Amino acid sequence: MLLSSMLSGCASHYSVNTNLNLDNVADYFKAGQVLLVQKNQDPPRPFNPLGLVDGESCQVYADNPPASLSDARTRLRLAAANKGGNAVILNNCVTYQDPEGGCLTRAVCIGQAIVMQAN
Repeated sequence: MLLSSMLSGCASHYSVNTNLNLDNVADYFKAGQVLLVQKNQDPPRPFNPLGLVDGESCQVYADNPPASLSDARTRLRLAAANKGGNAVILNNCVTYQDPEGGCLTRAVCIGQAIVMQAN
């Protein structure tokens, strides 16, 4: 009897509070749904253009990691997804130092958001 009452206490329902928001989780994976097409390649399917988009990475403080092209490309893909695109044609990426602009180093990518037709 004692054992069963102890075990039933372990079977209680627990509630978990978290700071995760389902909308934020969806946004986190949104960029991964956008195909990055290099400017010298054709998209794999017919498409409609949506407009220009950009992505940026900025190193604000000396002890922060330097701005990265990888982060800038991810933000470019996110910008394309936010316009309703499922792909982005990468036009150009650059890195430079910009202390007066608020970033010790900055990486910027520019591209064309597109919607490719379904298979």
